This record gives sequence, C-alpha cells and structure tokens, in this order.
Amino acid sequence: MRVVAVINRKGGSGKSTLATHLAGYCARQGLKVMLGDVDRQQSSLAWLKRRAEQPVAQGAPVVGWAVDPRSVLRPPAGISHVVIDTPGGLRDSELARVVMYADVIVMPVCHSVFDRESAAACYEELRTLPRVASGRCKVAMVGMRLDARTKAAEQMVEWAAQANFPYLGALRETQAYVRCVEQGATLFDLPPAKVEADLAQWKPILAWVEQAWAAAAKADVLARAAARMTVPPSAAPAAAAAAVPRAAPARVGTAATRGVQTADPFGARPTSPLIKVSSGERGIAGRIGRLFGVFKSSG
Repeated sequence: MRVVAVINRKGGSGKSTLATHLAGYCARQGLKVMLGDVDRQQSSLAWLKRRAEQPVAQGAPVVGWAVDPRSVLRPPAGISHVVIDTPGGLRDSELARVVMYADVIVMPVCHSVFDRESAAACYEELRTLPRVASGRCKVAMVGMRLDARTKAAEQMVEWAAQANFPYLGALRETQAYVRCVEQGATLFDLPPAKVEADLAQWKPILAWVEQAWAAAAKADVLARAAARMTVPPSAAPAAAAAAVPRAAPARVGTAATRGVQTADPFGARPTSPLIKVSSGERGIAGRIGRLFGVFKSSG
C-alpha cells in the first residue's frame, strides 16, 4: 500500500485541493484509493459526499475514511493507495506520526512571506525525522494559486532554489478548481480540452509522486528480501524438531522469525476479527488506522 500525505502547518494553503486531486488522479488510473481526512474541518470528506452525487465522477470512485472516535478503523481489503489530508497547526508528535506511514509528502505553499516562512520551518523539521533523512519518505513543495507568468511565481522558484527546497512547480488559481470543489470533481474528471493548461501544470507533480512511489515499492521488496536472508538455514529443521525435549533449536528459530518481522518496514501484521485484509496490507493498514484514532482524539 502506497501513502501520500499533504502537509502544511499553515491553514488555507491549499491542502484539500491537492489531496482531492491526488485521490481523483489515482481513481482515474484505475487504482483503489482511499482519501483520509484528518483535517478537523473535514473539507475532503465533504467533497467526497458531493462527488458521490455527481455523474462526472462515475467510474472513478474514491473511498472516504469515516473516522469514529470510539474505534480504530482500517482501510478495507483491496485499497492500494491512501491520500491523507492533514490539518493546519499539526503538532510535532502528529507530524512525526504521519511521516511513519507516508512514502511521499507534498507540501502546498502560497507566495506570501508568512506562508514561505511556515513552509520552510516545517520542511526543516521534516528533515530531522529518520524516514525523511534517510530518503525513505520523499518531500517536495508545490506553489499554490500562482500564475507561472508572474513575478510572484519567479520569486517562488528563486526562494526554493536559494533554500535548496525540492520544488515541483506551481498551480494557478482558476475557476476550474472552484467548480471542481462544488461538484466533488477534479480536473482529471473533466474533458481534457477544457482544462489543458491546468493539466499541464500537474504533469511534473504526478511524475514525481509516481517515481517516489515506485522507489518506495522497490525498497519494500529489497527490505523483505534482506529480512528473509537473515533467517538461518537451520531454522526450519530446528522448528520441525520442536517436539524433542531439548527444544533450544526451536526457540532459536522463533527468535529468528521475530527478527524478520522487526526488519519488515510494514512491521507486525495484526489481524482484525471484523475486517479482512490481505497479508501485505495488515501492518500498514493498522498503523494508519491508529494514526486517525490519535488525530481524532487529539482534536
């Protein structure tokens, strides 16, 4: 399961616009995507309700994350991609928890000095977290409500370059986005000829996200392969001899098995008596579920 989080501590930066469009893009690609709304305003979930009523979104379903403060929910079986819309004012512990689950973080940034200062501080904090520092979680910025032909857009590019921030480009402010919000749609649901210029601005963003997801998937495969190689060849015969009174080899085999689970980037894989999930999804699904439980209880 691949996870992208949209993060910026400053409110009004365009997080929900990015999150809904990333989810809509995944849906149009035929992926099984869930949009998780941690934002206390629940903007993304309100968008999902409108989407369910609009014919423009037919054939590209997005599953919503309905958070119940009394329980911990997990993505249903079959979900392959999760988009997380986070709240403004994200606390340090919440930020660290998001990074634990995300493969990709996209940070929307508006042009004002206040927005840039807030984004810079958040990015520097992200860089101190192990998954970001090691490259396992990729981070990049996207300029919001910027016309590429303006001086403001040039200043944003210069600011990102001088500070060595990864910058993917800018999305302009158009009525197309306003209509999409009202209809529960995205640009990817509309006839391409009508939003050609706007779709062009999304190309570098989507290319980067897909590349980061591909790298994360490859890293998962390599980590599992390395974990399997840590199991001693004698572990299986030792486990088979567990019935022998001197069962020390069996205990060694069990310890080795636990070592493999710890090395797995998805962690232990608990099961739920209520929701069936595939073995490849249980660990990350449970962790994401706990993430939503923590945010809801802290709200």
